[in-house]
Amino acid sequence: MMNRTILVGRLTKDPELRYTPSGVAVATFTLAVNRTFTNQSGEREADFINCVVWRKQAENVANFLKKGSLAGIDGRIQTRSFEGQDGKRVYVTEVVAESVQFLEPKSGGAGNPAGGSNSGSQGGNRGGGNRNGAQGGSGNGQNGNQGYTRVDEDPFANNSNETIDISDDDLPF
Repeated sequence: MMNRTILVGRLTKDPELRYTPSGVAVATFTLAVNRTFTNQSGEREADFINCVVWRKQAENVANFLKKGSLAGIDGRIQTRSFEGQDGKRVYVTEVVAESVQFLEPKSGGAGNPAGGSNSGSQGGNRGGGNRNGAQGGSGNGQNGNQGYTRVDEDPFANNSNETIDISDDDLPF
């Protein structure tokens, strides 16, 4: 059997950090994930997915993510229930994050902590590479994304009308 979830979305509000009676950190937040299709009126809808993360990773999420932050979550779906204040059974479905990736640099900060997103991860970097630098969790400051272009930036913006010399043999089509 398999229970694996990978999500990319934006936080709908600041994460809530709490501690269990034994001192274990736990952060909860809601991730808004756009659907890949539009509704009948041409608008893109989103799903709002409750997430929970534990221990050092929870502290990192609370310290470095805020409302609107873009994050990638790798984890599992969990369902649980409890008795509510009105005596009725309350059922909760949430994603228990094993790894949280900070997918955009922290704006206005001196050292970019975005590269250090795995510093408290229990599962490590399952993706096979850290896009923010080779140190995989060291958060190496401004040099963290050298050689990478953000998804929303034009990759040819610095090429002032230069022609690209590519042989027809190099094209994949």
